[in-house]
Amino acid sequence: GFHGASHKFIAERSAELLGRDDVAERARNLYVNAGASPVDGPDLRIVSCHMGGSSSITGIRNGVAIDTSMGMSPQSGLPQNNRVGDLDSHALPFVMRKTGLTADEAQEIMCKQSGLQGVSGVSNDLRDIAEAAEQGNERAQLALDLFVHQARHWIGAFHFDLNGIDALVFTAGIGENRSPLRADICANLENLGIKIDVEKNNNTRAEEAVISTDDSPVKVMIIPTNEELVVGREVKRFLDNR
Repeated sequence: GFHGASHKFIAERSAELLGRDDVAERARNLYVNAGASPVDGPDLRIVSCHMGGSSSITGIRNGVAIDTSMGMSPQSGLPQNNRVGDLDSHALPFVMRKTGLTADEAQEIMCKQSGLQGVSGVSNDLRDIAEAAEQGNERAQLALDLFVHQARHWIGAFHFDLNGIDALVFTAGIGENRSPLRADICANLENLGIKIDVEKNNNTRAEEAVISTDDSPVKVMIIPTNEELVVGREVKRFLDNR
């Protein structure tokens, strides 16, 4: 997907933190050989939530992405800062007929004036949207609710596809820093084995940490992403192979 380097890093680092160096090594080598070294022992099932100016969620089994919320373009999946995210295919022609928009005008709106900005009518920055919601702005609250709903939708889909998960990981600007959003996404999921520790969640920002309760069957983690490291490794690997 469009956050492939980030999800690849999360696949590696989460496996290391969970004591599965075999899976971490497999994830690290996937760009070279997609069939690299099968893992021993039980599957390691991760859901990686890259949440920032643009967001995507990926299901990972043994270091391999099984699916991601983005499709051919970064328009799909979660609502982005100013891109629409998932949209009913009939919504676009309906709006074009009602408003007289051309295809180019509609595309411009979907790419630059939609998503969190379009729904909230406030900003494309989640911090501004959250502040407006706290002041009673209903559209801003709707934007937050939409983001949480879509995140839970994709986490649930991958939980089903993976037949359970071992770790739920939050990363990128929003995922690493917005504790209220993490709490809302993880709320009332005890039946899925997700139990968030309120104090740990509230006191952790932009650092590696486990924010689930000690008895939570699913580890809820914050792992700051490092896309630059992944790109650097791949450049070195390319040069070494020449």
